[in-house]
Amino acid sequence: MNQLAPFVRILGRGPGRSRNLTAEEAQEAMGIILRGECAPEAVGGLLMLMRYRGEEPQEIEGFVRAFRATLPEWQGAHPALDWPTYAAGRSRGLPWFLLSARIVAMAGHSVLLHGWNSYQAEGADVRSALPFVGIPMAADYADANRLLAEGHIAYLPLENFAPRALALLKLRDVLGLRSCINTTCRVMNPATADAQVQGVFHPPYLTLQAEASALLGQPQLSVLKGGGGEFERNPAKPIALHGLRDGQLWNSTAKPILDVHKRLSETDTPHEAVYLTKFWEGTHADPYAEAIVLGTAAVALETVGAAADGEGLALAQDLWAKRAATVAA
Repeated sequence: MNQLAPFVRILGRGPGRSRNLTAEEAQEAMGIILRGECAPEAVGGLLMLMRYRGEEPQEIEGFVRAFRATLPEWQGAHPALDWPTYAAGRSRGLPWFLLSARIVAMAGHSVLLHGWNSYQAEGADVRSALPFVGIPMAADYADANRLLAEGHIAYLPLENFAPRALALLKLRDVLGLRSCINTTCRVMNPATADAQVQGVFHPPYLTLQAEASALLGQPQLSVLKGGGGEFERNPAKPIALHGLRDGQLWNSTAKPILDVHKRLSETDTPHEAVYLTKFWEGTHADPYAEAIVLGTAAVALETVGAAADGEGLALAQDLWAKRAATVAA
């Protein structure tokens, strides 16, 4: 039960002697954790030392490879777009990005959302909002594949495909701090979609997640700092974009859509999930929320290759208009 000790020593020897893990070491260490071949104290020690030092791209690469080795085999067509949702906290408003994901699915590109969220305020909870945005929840990989084939979109709870990852995420309740498992889950891409979007809360993770994804061979990726760490664009200011295009590191800036000064949570819509339905159906109007939804969808559409970089907004607006016509009919 002491197999994790060598990796804890690597990280914690002290100034001048400690270092970050290599990708191979990180993969081996996470394999030990996932097999339960170590004491729980060693797991906490490893994760908190990594947080203190600051995780590096090769460590996230190694952790992701270890997790992927434990996942069920994905059967059938892979989704076009992987959309992780692992935000925590009470500072954000309604999960408007779920409607952005629906717009991408409307364009014929299958979207697999997956995640787990904690400490979210009522109205901001992602899973509670799913029925109000028409996104079904999958019981497992096979169910997710079926749902994607039928409607191009599905949400797969973390515990339904990687329960050990959820157990590690929940160590936040014990340790009082998040760990690099949050980053690992965002980068994981469990169904290995060619395109992926990721959100971050802290700006340094923009390059960290992009570089880790590059090491994993991810072809297309867009990462932005969004509300609560979700992939959700603020339309009222320039947004730094990082990621990958054809496997090469890439960065850009999304220009403001509206000339206003607002936070993502400062829409004119009550924080009640039923308003997501009203908004989609056109019985509730909120220009700022519409800009959030379409601006976020625009970057996702560009990432999946439906539009050239910087040209996704026109396509998102066209799809939004078609949605309105379908709802009216």
